[in-house]
Amino acid sequence: MPSSKDVAKKAGVSQTTVSRVLNNPLTVSEKTRAKVMEAIEALGYIPDANARSLVSQKTHTISLISGPLHNPFFVDSTSEIIRYANQLGYKVNVHFSDGEIDSVYDMVLSHKTDGLIMSCVLFDDPIVYRFQKLKLPFVCFNRRHESVGNYVEMDNMEAGRLAVRHLLSLGHRDILWIGGSLSMSTFRHRYLGFKEECDRVSGLPAYQGLRIKTVNYKETDYPDLAMMMHSLINNQAMPTAICAATDALAIEVINTLIGLGYSVPDDISVIGIDNVRNSATPLIQLTTIGISDQSQLGEIAIRMLIQKIESKEDEEMHTKTIRITKPVSLFERKTTKSLVSL
Repeated sequence: MPSSKDVAKKAGVSQTTVSRVLNNPLTVSEKTRAKVMEAIEALGYIPDANARSLVSQKTHTISLISGPLHNPFFVDSTSEIIRYANQLGYKVNVHFSDGEIDSVYDMVLSHKTDGLIMSCVLFDDPIVYRFQKLKLPFVCFNRRHESVGNYVEMDNMEAGRLAVRHLLSLGHRDILWIGGSLSMSTFRHRYLGFKEECDRVSGLPAYQGLRIKTVNYKETDYPDLAMMMHSLINNQAMPTAICAATDALAIEVINTLIGLGYSVPDDISVIGIDNVRNSATPLIQLTTIGISDQSQLGEIAIRMLIQKIESKEDEEMHTKTIRITKPVSLFERKTTKSLVSL
């Protein structure tokens, strides 16, 4: 692990100057601050007294960075991760991210931890290179980096394909996709799968009149579904089916439609992706796409992470790249309906 002395040497300044940059930066010139921060980034230095213990000492503590709890997927995964880790004698420090993530990363890395499990990484997130420099074991679940690191995910491309394929099989030709930021692998690949399937059938005689509308929100946005629906109603452009990129979003869509006087699925069919526990409850009965064997991504990821942590003497396992993509299936319930007579 690099030290403040290493940073000072690389930046060509004193250790006192490094300390001032970290603790009282306004007392240091902008040019000097820039040199010190470049050295910190290059070396992967963590400005904390506990930094050395991040990878050199066993703490039996794991850090989890999870998405927000208003999404039931993260409720399910957080409980599974904590349960499994506790069974093996590990404490889990949980951090929830719903916006500014850099400060969460800094908070996590300023404390002792044996490994990191997270569902917040962006598709091109530079943070993974920092973890690599630190030799800190980490596993992503539900999301992944485009090329670096360990991950456990469902087959999101196929999930998008299956979702629209189901609606098409029911006779729907006017379909609305509602998704999230394409900077996140989950939303990106589900949307690409959806679009790929729509492009594949477009122009075929059996799908004449196919109309597809798509909305992908930015990561900082939360969709105003009521405003969207009012706009569609005013423009006489309401679809016959809505494909939501997550179950959480699908449930919000259903609530919004019911509030506007629509019946699901009699007026509009709705399908989600994730197959969270709440989706199967009698009050919701959401048609969705989920992992075929109904295993939990969080539980798989924490199992893989602990294996890495405990295999430091097994170089092959400790350095092995973990990339798991689980196959998906349709779970047909009560929120989608055929438009054709069978």
